[in-house]
Amino acid sequence: MRQHSGIGVLDKAVAVLYAVAEHPSGLNELCARTGLPRATAHRLAVGLEVHRLLARDSNGTWRPGPALAELATSANDPLLDAASAILPRLREITGESVQLYCRDGNARVCVAALEPPVGLRDTVPIGARLPLTAGSAAKVLLAWADPELQRTILADAVFGERALAEVRKRGWAQSAAERAAGVASVSAPVRDAGGTVIAAVSVSGPIDRMGRRPGARWAADLVAAAEALHKRL
Repeated sequence: MRQHSGIGVLDKAVAVLYAVAEHPSGLNELCARTGLPRATAHRLAVGLEVHRLLARDSNGTWRPGPALAELATSANDPLLDAASAILPRLREITGESVQLYCRDGNARVCVAALEPPVGLRDTVPIGARLPLTAGSAAKVLLAWADPELQRTILADAVFGERALAEVRKRGWAQSAAERAAGVASVSAPVRDAGGTVIAAVSVSGPIDRMGRRPGARWAADLVAAAEALHKRL
């Protein structure tokens, strides 16, 4: 669950931002996802649009706005600094899309991503919020989470406790057509200086290229990238 600041209008505006980051939304869907009254949701979304934190397409659907990326570039985050040095090499080695995910409550957020220059790709925009119920990165982030969160997520997950135990044992996870049809991925845990898992580094792409057991091909490279990130932290 996300924390509340006690400042009502701020918390509501942040709820709108997160809702749109999770899934581009029109006004009706935005109200349904946030639980806000129609007038409130519209007023906040329009205000965020004025500040370029949201942007609206020709269909009236709100999406994350360019100011979010502009603000992110000025943030001093050691993890992102490390990712900027490691992810390009991982993309070069694999020729596939690479991402870095962090857990936020019951979801995972893409905090860094690079796409291959040509060919089919698994595009996950920075700021995208994805569930912890499917995908290799979800398994990694959940495998080392607290038991209470694990029980909550596993009730709806496409994998079970045995899969998480296997992830902890071998140090990486894989998936095929779990999060999205036709997409496979491999992920490894990124640890901070104290050894706590704080992120998952991933490679994802079409199953036709990566196969249904992509770990056989890319697990060693993911583990090496995760260790390189750890050393930089």
